[in-house]
Amino acid sequence: MIYKTLNFKTRLKRPTKVLAFFLVALSLASCQKNSRPNYQYMPNMYTSVGYETYGEYDIFAGGQEAMAPADNTIARGHSLYGYENTNEGYDLAKANLTNPYSETVDLARGKAVYDIYCAICHGTQGKGDGYLMTNEKILGVPSYDARVITEGSVYHVIYFGKNTMGSYANQMNEEERWQVSAYVMSLRDALTQN
Repeated sequence: MIYKTLNFKTRLKRPTKVLAFFLVALSLASCQKNSRPNYQYMPNMYTSVGYETYGEYDIFAGGQEAMAPADNTIARGHSLYGYENTNEGYDLAKANLTNPYSETVDLARGKAVYDIYCAICHGTQGKGDGYLMTNEKILGVPSYDARVITEGSVYHVIYFGKNTMGSYANQMNEEERWQVSAYVMSLRDALTQN
């Protein structure tokens, strides 16, 4: 009988502790007023400070300004390209520009890059019958055998773009542009032999 009484008392203590905990938690939660915000420990984490891009602020040493590259430097991954984006520059590139990677030309790599960027308009065989051309989204893409082109002129067009074709200088690095130029010339040779 004593055992049953002790067991009953210990059972009774556990629910009262749980009930007391929930009552305390409920009373603390009810003290919050939605009309008055709580204290913010780090206000910049909740509401960030907006700075104007080139504004003048005291927190930036020497003022904030765009940093120009150092004189006589070239950005990493780029090289000097001495031909202008004009018809005369195109003609000069067509006549004089040669592939500096001609000893390491990888037509398989050139084909892979060509299929990504060029085949959508020019077609996989260079006939000017790409997906966008056949669906009349872009018109006037000629076949590679319909015009006189060289590796230099192809590189120049990839670099600057021509007519409705935009520049792909930002999508391909220098070596990829030359690989694609070599692959375009191989497509042209295949078309002229047929």
